[in-house]
Amino acid sequence: MATLGEIEELAKQYSDAAESLANTVQKLEDAVESLKRQYLPAIKRQVGIAAAKKANLRCALEDARELFKRPKTLIIHGYKVGYEKSKEKVFIEDEELTVRLIEEKYPDMKDMYVKTKKTVKKRAVRSLSEIECRLVGVEVKRTEDVAIIESTASEITKYIDKLLREKEEDAAEEVAA
Repeated sequence: MATLGEIEELAKQYSDAAESLANTVQKLEDAVESLKRQYLPAIKRQVGIAAAKKANLRCALEDARELFKRPKTLIIHGYKVGYEKSKEKVFIEDEELTVRLIEEKYPDMKDMYVKTKKTVKKRAVRSLSEIECRLVGVEVKRTEDVAIIESTASEITKYIDKLLREKEEDAAEEVAA
């Protein structure tokens, strides 16, 4: 069994390694931010140009509707252009009112038009006794304490922890395979 001194030393080694990793990730994020600042003005300008060109194409398509009787669409320079049936959209201003009106006007068909979803409130079920849980078909599994290694630090450290968990999962999958 490890001593508290050994655990302290291992925690120090892990802390140092995680801090080194955090510094590298911070450098990456700083570089990404720098690149964003460098390229964002050009991207915004190009988005504006592309939007204007798309608007011009849409106007031309609207003016030349007769060219798209058959076939209704063409693939030109990697883009599908032409006409297609518009997709229907349903807009409901007040869903509660609409549900109530459907239930009043079409009571026999309300199940067809109104979705009802019933689920168990798991947090509330935990308050039932073990016998009460069995009566309603619920099993509450009590878990035992597990060792944790979590950061109490910044978002960068949380990101690092996520990367480390993914790496551990990948390693576990390789061992299982």
